[in-house]
Amino acid sequence: MESLKTSPHSHPRWMSAVLILAGIYNIAWGMWSIFFPTLSFAYSGLEIPDRPLNYPHLWQCIGMIVGVYGVGYLIAARDPVRLWSLVFVGFLGKFFGPLGLAFGVFDKQMPARALLTIIPNDLIWWLPFVLILRHAHREGRAIT
Repeated sequence: MESLKTSPHSHPRWMSAVLILAGIYNIAWGMWSIFFPTLSFAYSGLEIPDRPLNYPHLWQCIGMIVGVYGVGYLIAARDPVRLWSLVFVGFLGKFFGPLGLAFGVFDKQMPARALLTIIPNDLIWWLPFVLILRHAHREGRAIT
């Protein structure tokens, strides 16, 4: 049977598995934020008693963005080498998002407990995404 794969690049199976997990996680987190904005905002450690979520539609918009990233990860899972740019954009979000949150904590605009959310949302994905990008870079150099 002829392979459906159109890319000459190969990649370890764990890369696709990681991207599928990241996609499912991001879509689930995004849907939770869209359908239950107040609950997910409070759970994320961002709610301060005198500053509740006043504009839930903004939090829902963040949930939509996270969910769209998840769709991108699912697409990239088919061929992480050829679709490395989707992984790179996702990595940028998972890198700069925590930096913004850290600045908010440093400025005392957000509670420090909110930093716990970056562990499952961002930090655990850094190493696998970097390894996928490194592999894609090496594969790309081998072709040229």
